[in-house]
Amino acid sequence: MGNCTGLFSSCEGKDGEAHNAVKRIDKDKIQKALNHNKNLENFSPDNMDPSQANSWGKMNNNGFDRGGFSNQSSPLKEVQQMQMMNNDQRIRQEPITLASGAIYTGEWRNGLRDGEGTQEWPDGSKYVGSWVNDKANGYGTLYHADGDIYEGNWQDDKAYGKGIYTHANGAKYNGEWKDDKQHGFGVESWPDGAIYEGHYFEGKKNGLGKLTFADGSAYEGNFQMNEISGSGFYVWSDGKRYKGQWLNNKMHGKGQLWWPDGKMYLGDFEEDKRHGNGLFKWKDGREYEGDWLRGKQHGTGVYRNHKGEERKGEWVEGKRVQWLS
Repeated sequence: MGNCTGLFSSCEGKDGEAHNAVKRIDKDKIQKALNHNKNLENFSPDNMDPSQANSWGKMNNNGFDRGGFSNQSSPLKEVQQMQMMNNDQRIRQEPITLASGAIYTGEWRNGLRDGEGTQEWPDGSKYVGSWVNDKANGYGTLYHADGDIYEGNWQDDKAYGKGIYTHANGAKYNGEWKDDKQHGFGVESWPDGAIYEGHYFEGKKNGLGKLTFADGSAYEGNFQMNEISGSGFYVWSDGKRYKGQWLNNKMHGKGQLWWPDGKMYLGDFEEDKRHGNGLFKWKDGREYEGDWLRGKQHGTGVYRNHKGEERKGEWVEGKRVQWLS
């Protein structure tokens, strides 16, 4: 998935940045899908710029050195290295250049990085923290060459437990991690003021959460693998409100939609449109209850005026074609 926090492990996916940009693009895609619905009238387009997206984690082809030493070691260093290989106690050594060019300064045990130490890579990246059996374990901070920072807990070279990932542009994730991926509860924020608070599963928003956009619109409810799916409540910045079922960022299933001017629809939705059976009320008290097709009255329905008097009729593509009673 390319969700790795840094230089230690290999990740799936050919392009980590492309995969991880979903964490920014995803937010934008959700709001655009909601705002561009022609059926809901007067939506303002989302002005967020997906190009500002950065991946949560970066890969480094050098990987994480497993303790190989440079061939340029001096005779003194070779003696020190032999001592390190045969010492069950932690000892602190002067900086040692590893085979890939990374430099490690810190504690060793039996020839393995173990204890507190700092490793710097040729590109300027740096890890400062705890090591156990030649791997980042415990608490540590990884500074990326581009300015991104992860600070938190590690397990076998992977972010695991509580941690904070801060982008150079100000985007931030503060929460739980598992195997280098956001997993559990976390809070993700963006420089424009948008914020997500909720659950993640293997790097994706999944479960209950609340996503608030920079323009004040907000969704609270279920997410499924980075998509709004399940039951939830959405409020648009202009005051429209929807409560009901969703599928892939669209109103889909049973739901209720309110407009700021007093109109209301209660019934079936399909891909963001009134579709199936439903009740529509105008602010002056008139009602239509019956069949809908792709956002329009279509089929048999009952019309009631503001006095409660009703007539049964037939509608086609939003137009009444005849009264049936």
